Amino acid sequence: MAAAAPQLEELVDLEPFSPSLFLDLPPTPHSDDPNDDDLILPFISRMLMEDDIDDKFFYQFPDHPALLHAQQPYAQILDAPSDDTTTNSFDDSASATTNNTTNSAATANASWPYDPIELSQLLQSPPHPVSDNHDADVGDTRSAPEDDKDLKLLFSAADNMEMLNMAFLKGREEANKLVPTNNTLFAGFDGASLLKTEPAVDEPTLMFGRSGGSGRGRKNRHGEEDDLEAETGRSSKLMVPPQEDTAAASEMFDEIMFNGYEVIMKGMEELRVAMDSEAEKKARNGGGAGRRAARAKAAVVDLHTLLIHCAQAVATSDRRSATELLKQIKQNSSARGDATQRLACCFAEGLEARLAGTGSQVYKSLVAKCTSTVDFLKAYKLFAAACCIKKVSFIFSNKTILDAVAGKRKLHIVDYGLSYGFQWPGLFKCLSEREGGPPEVRITGIDFPQPGFRPADQIEETGRRLSNCARQFGVPFRFQAIAAKWETVRREDLHLDREEEEEEEEVLVVNCLHGLNTLQDESVVVDSPSPRDVVLNNIRDMRPHVFVQCVVNGAYGAPFFLTRFRETLFFYSSQFDMLDATIPRDNDERLLIERDILGRCALNVIACEGADRVDRPETYKQWLVRNHRAGLTQLPLQPQVVELVRDKVKKLYHKDFVIDVDHNWLLQGWKGRILYAMSTWVADRDHKSLF
Repeated sequence: MAAAAPQLEELVDLEPFSPSLFLDLPPTPHSDDPNDDDLILPFISRMLMEDDIDDKFFYQFPDHPALLHAQQPYAQILDAPSDDTTTNSFDDSASATTNNTTNSAATANASWPYDPIELSQLLQSPPHPVSDNHDADVGDTRSAPEDDKDLKLLFSAADNMEMLNMAFLKGREEANKLVPTNNTLFAGFDGASLLKTEPAVDEPTLMFGRSGGSGRGRKNRHGEEDDLEAETGRSSKLMVPPQEDTAAASEMFDEIMFNGYEVIMKGMEELRVAMDSEAEKKARNGGGAGRRAARAKAAVVDLHTLLIHCAQAVATSDRRSATELLKQIKQNSSARGDATQRLACCFAEGLEARLAGTGSQVYKSLVAKCTSTVDFLKAYKLFAAACCIKKVSFIFSNKTILDAVAGKRKLHIVDYGLSYGFQWPGLFKCLSEREGGPPEVRITGIDFPQPGFRPADQIEETGRRLSNCARQFGVPFRFQAIAAKWETVRREDLHLDREEEEEEEEVLVVNCLHGLNTLQDESVVVDSPSPRDVVLNNIRDMRPHVFVQCVVNGAYGAPFFLTRFRETLFFYSSQFDMLDATIPRDNDERLLIERDILGRCALNVIACEGADRVDRPETYKQWLVRNHRAGLTQLPLQPQVVELVRDKVKKLYHKDFVIDVDHNWLLQGWKGRILYAMSTWVADRDHKSLF
């Protein structure tokens, strides 16, 4: 025993695995007494130093080595029926530690009888009383000092290491249950394995290339802090399961991309039949006492006035008046009523959230509640058939691109806000019918990253669909996906460093439809140029042959709540009235458009402030000044494009849609109110940037 004592003392001096490798906690202080092996009190002291350790530790780390080590003495007391069994377990642990532990996993499963959660439940109950015989045995053991010392040394060295090994293997076993069997979790955004140790090398963009994962393959221009922040944010994201691309969704994508015109025409005809049927029904049921009662009710309840008064009460923190007005608004509004009732229903939710101070939380919950792909596509088809907004934007942009690429062999389109890419199949079809054959088409899709481990998943999926569509039309096609904030995308990210001869043959077009209003303006970013100005300056630096811009013409981006609320009310009144005049009220897809698109945007404008307020539109005249300041020169409108758009709207859509021209802006509106504006620009080569 004397010879074995130095070896055991060396084992005791070995430093066990520090729990600080797993937790952001200070290391456990070691006692000066070598025989003091009780870590419970120091461990509890460390837990008490944490603010919310009681909420996160026991649930996030049920099998943590430090916790299991602290629970081990109680577990042995509960599990051991006699002293002999306990002694035998000590001997087994010592032999297992001395020998080569090749079967560690099997040993851990066999030696550890408790599930971590089950063990914690057992430990919450009072321990069983120890029998007298056990006390006697313990007393006999303590009568031999050498045996007592050796037993303590054996327990503190061998059993501690064995417990840590078992806890580690148990944790690894539980973690392996969450890891996909095909190792897809370790695939990088560019398809490469994250387990490789070789330094990353930028690969050339192939026929269907990607930008090395969300536009982060570009050179280090923003500094190491930005890269570190980006990597930290990416690693801290929760795993978001991808949406299932069902057969129905794939079929609808193909239908819209390959037969978009026929789909829209069919939807228009169905809407005409439905609206005629609804008008006849109203004519049969709208006479007599019912009509007089409706008029009397409308005369008594003016929802627009109630909404404005309620907004004034919310602005002055008059909770009593605001609550009473909200009650009246809810009683007279309905999500399936007329345009005013539906508008009031959406705005009441925004006012209620602002009054309660939960606007940001409500908006984030709505954003997190993803609409299924099939429902979104149904709503998109309905909106495209009922309203000319999307179709006019696509016609204007595609016709401008066709004129710019005439006689050229290569076309490069930089699309800010790619989304599902429904604009480009129509362009592919026109290019395939061009005399002399289609040019080489390359699209760089830029959009905001999605939450989860695959921020560029939606953009890449859109690129695959566009690649298949271009192949069907016989158009040579390449695609590059960039998932990043728009203001961080530079010229170098687009691989535009071309030779002069190639530059003359390649036409660069920058396309941005309805997305610039979501960028922050000067009211949020004060110390540096706003993201809007940064994006416009980056576009100028790209030197495109043409920049196609479509903006939301709204004045509800003001920082003052009451002014913003009134402008929001006027803008969305036109939107809801437009849908009410073109789509039947019992249509489920219309409810989805009003609730998940218009209603969500209105709630964000009404209930959110600061950086949480996403939608910040400006009038087209304000964009005119901003573009000139960024060094862009406006191009005149092509008369044939204006006539083409007017003819399409007049023949196919409702008579109250407005198409007008003002200062080289093509304007779209409803009943005299301008809602959207489009124009084309080029870079001023003599301009000197102010930023």
